[in-house]
Amino acid sequence: MKLILLGPPGAGKGTQAARLEENLGCTQLSTGDMLRAAVTAGTEIGLQAKGIMARGELVPDEVVVSIISDRIDEPDCASGFLLDGFPRNVAQAEALDLMLGEKNLQLDAVVEIAVDDGILVSRIEKRASETAGGPRDDDNAESLKNRLVVYHEQTAPLIDYYKNKGILKSVNGMADIDNVTTQLEEVLKQR
Repeated sequence: MKLILLGPPGAGKGTQAARLEENLGCTQLSTGDMLRAAVTAGTEIGLQAKGIMARGELVPDEVVVSIISDRIDEPDCASGFLLDGFPRNVAQAEALDLMLGEKNLQLDAVVEIAVDDGILVSRIEKRASETAGGPRDDDNAESLKNRLVVYHEQTAPLIDYYKNKGILKSVNGMADIDNVTTQLEEVLKQR
């Protein structure tokens, strides 16, 4: 199964992606992890990304898509993959579609974890207080508000993009973690 999880920061994408990886046997792919691995491995794309990141610039979409392309060719992705945190905008989604098409692949589903923005702040504050070793740098109310603005401007349009393609599913991300997992498994069975 080839999936994308969509949702604003704090919606639980990472938690649910890890559960789906275990339950479905697909490989969770984080673009940040893939970029770091490509840099460490010294691949051609990794070296290109390293220079860009060293200058503090955002890695261009074509470089990220190229890294994803290389990664999904790895044996552990043969049974499927789950993209968490990519695409972040319609241009990236179009580039991803093009790359998958060149490999004769297509997404099986895109699942939106729908949440109430107002409740996300308390969720992030709770996560920050429970994180072993201290909270992440971006686990605070002010950072979340800024990240939500960016999400609604850049990433939320993907909901309509994938709805128009007929592959968008939605689950209630305001439920407890186990219930969200159950909802995800149910909508994926329906595909």
